[in-house]
Amino acid sequence: MILKDFTEFKTLLGTTLEPTPWLQVEQKMIDHFAAATKDYQWIHVDQERAKLESPYKSTIAHGFLSIALIPKFLNDALVVSSLKMGYNYGLEEVRFPHPVVEGSFLRGLVHIESAEDQKFNSLKIVWKVTIEIKGVRKPACVARMITIVYE
Repeated sequence: MILKDFTEFKTLLGTTLEPTPWLQVEQKMIDHFAAATKDYQWIHVDQERAKLESPYKSTIAHGFLSIALIPKFLNDALVVSSLKMGYNYGLEEVRFPHPVVEGSFLRGLVHIESAEDQKFNSLKIVWKVTIEIKGVRKPACVARMITIVYE
């Protein structure tokens, strides 16, 4: 969805946007995340050991990889043309109800909870983001993401 400006954005407060396109989480993505965060726990990076010892019989993505995908899902769900910049302000109520097995497909379901006017022509937005796993009833992640965006 493409919106013109903050005025148009505010008309969507309290609504849930269309789900984003599916994104496959492949081992290469998990390995890159492990390298960036220096979190090399075998359950994430050792495919052979995971096949033998993991209850999932596969590697699983880091929970924080799901969190790191939230900005991508926000951008996939909604674009405000007048937006100049934004940054992450924080997270609340983060949960990981189901692991993301390597090869899974994820998508974001974005709900716009609130938007408060801030100084310098900016908004403080609270989003409730649910990251769904294709074919799995429980989500990978549920979180409230707070961003500050500037027009």
